[in-house]
Amino acid sequence: MYRILGIGELLWDMLPEGPRLGGAPANYTVMAGRLGDHAGVISRIGNDEFGGRALEILKPLPVDVSQLQTDPNLPTGCVTVELTEGQANYTFQQPAAWDFLELTSGWLAEVATADAVCFGSLAQRNSQSRETIHALVKATKPDCFRIFDVNLRAPFYTAEILRESLKLASVVKMNDVEVPMVLGLLELEAPGPLREKAKVLLGEFPNLTLAAVTCGGEGSLLVSPKECDEHAGIRVQVADTIGAGDAFTAAMTHYLLRSAPLSTLNEAGNRWGSFVASQAGAMPEISEQTLRIITKEIEG
Repeated sequence: MYRILGIGELLWDMLPEGPRLGGAPANYTVMAGRLGDHAGVISRIGNDEFGGRALEILKPLPVDVSQLQTDPNLPTGCVTVELTEGQANYTFQQPAAWDFLELTSGWLAEVATADAVCFGSLAQRNSQSRETIHALVKATKPDCFRIFDVNLRAPFYTAEILRESLKLASVVKMNDVEVPMVLGLLELEAPGPLREKAKVLLGEFPNLTLAAVTCGGEGSLLVSPKECDEHAGIRVQVADTIGAGDAFTAAMTHYLLRSAPLSTLNEAGNRWGSFVASQAGAMPEISEQTLRIITKEIEG
């Protein structure tokens, strides 16, 4: 069983129908755990009602919450989510507990044994959490997959955050809207289609072994230094898109750790991403039957 960690924000999505637990690292680790990996979340919650409710929800799930910190003063993170035709727009509370991730020996020991870690740009909006995240990623073993999940939520990103994170990463995941934004911020010239833009990024950061670009309902593109694979996507009735990209990343990681070809990584990401998009919220329940069916569709 592989060890996978999500590092960063744990928060509540304040949806029109009520609050739902989320945050990209938490969404990612819950999906990774449901796929059968040992998954843990490294984050910080408040000593408040929402922090308590987060633990109540996570503890029965296949995710290790033993490394969650509790902030004595700041609240558990919340984000107001407005949905327009299923697409989410976000307004983030600040400061929040996850802005002050505290580097500890326990966290360093945890990442030292991880086979894959996923970290994003949003959790780096505060300098303390940014320094902690960078230290944790640097403490991983050489063969650990270090996945940088670009998550451009204005105004919480800079060229410096992107550049330093890309230097640390071995895999980068973006959506098709973010690709030209990232290249523009980094002042990289990249005319042509998405695959050419991804190749420019791989060329600029030789530590990257894979660039994953999701394109919503239009599928995804995976680009390595030697090959490319495109997937047309899975058509579903969208409930909301919250957590769909995180499910894609978790499924991709699951098969990346098992040395699967790019086509399988793409199929897995799209199958599970589309499933989450067809359900309400970022952490929908997955029945054993659904798990078997989708796994068979991926693996044949």
